[in-house]
Amino acid sequence: MTKEHPINRYLTRYPLAALAVYVGVVVMLLFATWVAIADMLDRRTAVAAATEMLARLEGRNPTNVANVDPQSGPVPSGSPFLEGQTLTVAGAALLQRVATSITRLGGNVLSSQVELEGTEAKNGFIGLIASCEIEQSALQQLLYDLEAGMPFLFVDQLVAQAPVPTATKTGERMRVLIAVSGLWPGEKAGEK
Repeated sequence: MTKEHPINRYLTRYPLAALAVYVGVVVMLLFATWVAIADMLDRRTAVAAATEMLARLEGRNPTNVANVDPQSGPVPSGSPFLEGQTLTVAGAALLQRVATSITRLGGNVLSSQVELEGTEAKNGFIGLIASCEIEQSALQQLLYDLEAGMPFLFVDQLVAQAPVPTATKTGERMRVLIAVSGLWPGEKAGEK
């Protein structure tokens, strides 16, 4: 005589328990399938987003007009490096770029000094210290213009001195001391 397993005896005695166990197992398998499909769809969406971003970064797929932030404006064109066949010419290009940004916003350059032999010069960076007068409302636009345009420029230091408000003088300009640096790739990049 063979001995029957206690679970088989219990399920034979109570068929509704057998049905409940069967339904529970089927529901668990359906839930596991649903979780796996949802995970695959999430991964597919992430891969599609990463592929689109890579294509935009590589310049193969221009951004849709609907996705462009209207305040960001057009993407600047030009070289991200300071141009010039010599270090001196690249320094002059940096000075011209900063002076142009200041004067375009209604400011004026009081003094400037190009640093061709600074602490970062061995890494290819050229520095510029400029003293200028500019309206307070134009300072933010100046910083944006310097850092968002081409070539890539970095504002290393900014010291702003607000004018002393008086009852007779309004609209005085603030004095700004700004240190800017840009990367010059060297003589080889200028020869290309």
